[in-house]
Amino acid sequence: MTPARSLSPDPSGSTGRPVPALVRSHVFRLLLCALLLGGVLASLSRLSAQPSPAPLDGFDEGVRAAMTAWRVPGLAVAVVKDGDIVFAKGYGVRTLGSEARVDTATRFAIGSTTKAMTAVALGMLVDGGLVGWDEPVIHHLPWFALSDAHATREITIRDLLTHRTGVGNTDYLWYGREATTLSIIERLRYVELETSVRSHFSYQNVMYAAAGEVVAAVSGQPWSTVVQTRIFDPLGMDDTIPTAASLGELSNVASPHAEIDGSIEVIENASVDAIPAAGAVWSSVADMAAWMIFLLDGGVTDGRRLISDETHRELFTPQTIVGPDGFYPTARLTEPNRTTYSLGFFQQDYAGHQVDFHTGSIDGMAALLGLIRSERLGVYVLANLDHAELRHALMYDVFDRYLGRPARDWSTDLQALYADLARDAEARRTADEAARVAGTTPSHDLADYAGTYGDPAYGAVTITLGDGALRADFGPGFSGRLAHWHYDTFRAEWDAAWRGTALLTFRLDSLGRVAQLTANGRTFDRQD
Repeated sequence: MTPARSLSPDPSGSTGRPVPALVRSHVFRLLLCALLLGGVLASLSRLSAQPSPAPLDGFDEGVRAAMTAWRVPGLAVAVVKDGDIVFAKGYGVRTLGSEARVDTATRFAIGSTTKAMTAVALGMLVDGGLVGWDEPVIHHLPWFALSDAHATREITIRDLLTHRTGVGNTDYLWYGREATTLSIIERLRYVELETSVRSHFSYQNVMYAAAGEVVAAVSGQPWSTVVQTRIFDPLGMDDTIPTAASLGELSNVASPHAEIDGSIEVIENASVDAIPAAGAVWSSVADMAAWMIFLLDGGVTDGRRLISDETHRELFTPQTIVGPDGFYPTARLTEPNRTTYSLGFFQQDYAGHQVDFHTGSIDGMAALLGLIRSERLGVYVLANLDHAELRHALMYDVFDRYLGRPARDWSTDLQALYADLARDAEARRTADEAARVAGTTPSHDLADYAGTYGDPAYGAVTITLGDGALRADFGPGFSGRLAHWHYDTFRAEWDAAWRGTALLTFRLDSLGRVAQLTANGRTFDRQD
């Protein structure tokens, strides 16, 4: 873990920080030129006064306008081109109500942009001959099991990274719950397969957690140690930490925010440490700029190759077709001809170029990494607002600028798109309200519903009665009051209001006793 720095960055948002090893060679060459021209200090002064590259003229103003339009408290952006950081700046505040400004060293949760790091870590082990992309997972994790014996034998390392194991979304195994990484993965054996192996793309965080356990089993070190020592340290990513466990010891950290009842409010961090290889990393845009340059330079840093050319190509080779149901809504505006997933990256064509990108989203935090490798161009955006989709607007704006495309107000267009999606969601909620049967009452006294209900995959749900109302407790992140909906269905109003609501239905056995609870598509049997 990296301690807080004594050398604090420039609060204006410029890159006033120790220079990553990746760009030291560029700085060295500049210093040599400065010496030849005479006056190192004078030359450095001239360099620091240079404006943004011509393609980015007006970009800074556009970022500020988009932040206001999207109500984002704090944001940081980095752009890299041809091996150099051409733009890196922080905007706004780390926490609403505080004067602490975001700069290029401010740490944010990078969410699922962690996945590419896990793929690279595995690629390093592939290069070392310790594991193969197409080896069965059970060769390295003998205890790994799915609900189908054939699938258990078939699943490979590559399958873990490409969301094609046949297992649907299982985020409720970890999200808002208290569980260890191993216990989460072990409970996959109780989850029925959604499709056959490799027949369908279904986004799967827990499989990336399993990939992290493969890294540990093969290397003999925890996933966190491998990414720290083999990726972060060589790239000079001093702001970056593998998990949120040590956040309390650090300074310059952004706080998560969400919109609650029309107001932007600070919310609690939602740790991803239980499935670290899927999305637990915290980093800054300065560090992520170094990461992008590494990826765009073919896996080489400061003249040292960290992954083979073959492995680098494999990272970006399309592996799985992603249909419209699994891709980003932005495709309605970009209209790609193909959408795929490689090893840790979504992919699409844009203006005749392949784009490799990935978002990171966890409560109150948003991230986006976008690369056009053919142009050696990369964009990274971090924001401290839940699903701040201006991240896509900034990425496509930068792409257009460097590709020489006509200017487009991506922020306005994407706001309109997401407003339409919000209206669709509201229409569904209205339809649910209309289908509610008025005038019904529960079939039993409220006390009869209180008890513990269990599921082998998703654990226990505790229902309690107090002050004349029921409460449900699925874990630390999902606890709240139950309001009667109709018949034996209740609506959970979570204490963590940004997580919305959910309908829970109690079911009776043949003797009329409350015997089961259904929620989130799962059935929990009464245990008491």
